[in-house]
Amino acid sequence: MNVKKILVVDDDVDILNAMSTILKSEGYYVITANNKEEGLKLAQDTIPHLAILDVMMTTRYEGFELAEDLINDPVCKNIPILMHTSIEVLITNQESVRDMAREYRQDPKYRELQVILLKNIDSGNAGIDYRTEDGKSVWVPVCGFLKKPMDPKKLIEEVNSLLNK
Repeated sequence: MNVKKILVVDDDVDILNAMSTILKSEGYYVITANNKEEGLKLAQDTIPHLAILDVMMTTRYEGFELAEDLINDPVCKNIPILMHTSIEVLITNQESVRDMAREYRQDPKYRELQVILLKNIDSGNAGIDYRTEDGKSVWVPVCGFLKKPMDPKKLIEEVNSLLNK
């Protein structure tokens, strides 16, 4: 049997321990890191089957930046990514979540948001549109979101869903 490796990156040791315990109890091999640099190095060295990333670590958007680094890395680009966040996720049925994020950026109610998280309810496609310090809008596609505080049942459902596709 091939044990699936999961990389969990979070600066909160209690969250790392809780997620690790839950995932290990389901038979997964868990690798942990406390920041973007450590997480990227571990991902490149171990090529996990899934990465679960916190958003705010050393910097406000470090998790988004790590997701972008993984996607742009030739070795890591196919690793599915789940973001662990307390930021509200907007649900859409529009085919392209990226196009939907761009539409939200034009709407006065959402224009000033620093972060927009979107998920298509039908296809499951998801992504992050966030503004960098210099105001540039960055799009990062991800596989989904885990809501904080962590619900162990939802964690296992999401992980199993992605790894058993």
